[in-house]
Amino acid sequence: MRIFGNWKYIGKNLWYVLPFAIVPAVFLTLSLDYTAISGFVRAFFTGEPRADFLHYLRVWSFLRIDSWVGGICSVLAIATCVIFMTLMLAFVEKHMRIGKRTISGVFSQLGNLALSTLAVTLIYFTLYEVWSVLLSALLFVVAQIRVTALVYVLTCLLIALGVYVLLYLATIFYLWLPCKQITGFGGYDAFLYSYRLVLGVRHKLILSWLISFVVLLVAVGGFAFLPTYAFHPVAILLFAAMFMGFGVRMETVYFMTDKLDREDILKSYREL
Repeated sequence: MRIFGNWKYIGKNLWYVLPFAIVPAVFLTLSLDYTAISGFVRAFFTGEPRADFLHYLRVWSFLRIDSWVGGICSVLAIATCVIFMTLMLAFVEKHMRIGKRTISGVFSQLGNLALSTLAVTLIYFTLYEVWSVLLSALLFVVAQIRVTALVYVLTCLLIALGVYVLLYLATIFYLWLPCKQITGFGGYDAFLYSYRLVLGVRHKLILSWLISFVVLLVAVGGFAFLPTYAFHPVAILLFAAMFMGFGVRMETVYFMTDKLDREDILKSYREL
């Protein structure tokens, strides 16, 4: 499916886009509460799927509440995501529009695109944190059930349903930023136009995210059995891949849905 064209782009241009992802990936990794994740995963697979609300929240949230250092890392994760996502989108958009893989003019986009990227980043972080609170509350309610087997089943179902709802909501604003970047529309007009574009590919988009999200959950959960010094490098690589995939997919999907020619490839949409 062409909805996965972001990975094809990343594969061809990895060393150009990877530098934009490293710093955000580091702070996203440090925003994870490894102690809580490791404790929950170990307990879950050794016959105790229950935890208290705060423990669930520490597992799912990117806002560290266990230490002030962790809290600073969470703030820096947001800040670096804004800065480097702006730069990466500017680079990728320029490459796709004129076929040049150069950084000239990319940094000038910080002034033009940074506020919009900040707005989208805050929307997504807020959406995710509200989701993590609600999911933690529901998991805590399920944990009160005495039948352990039923707790396992309902926990897995809640997580699966919760992930789908999160990804569905994430599609609403997904193409707003590249639409505003490329068309120059105002915020509201860009939202309306981008939302119409995303409707045609929503389910494919959710599927592509779901695959990435499941890989991330399985990998983070699996490596939670390892010591911290082994967990962090793996998590950094995972988040770097997710950061690149999320940002580059914005551009590839927008160019595809708006039927724009891409100068970085030989064939345009008219020839496919």
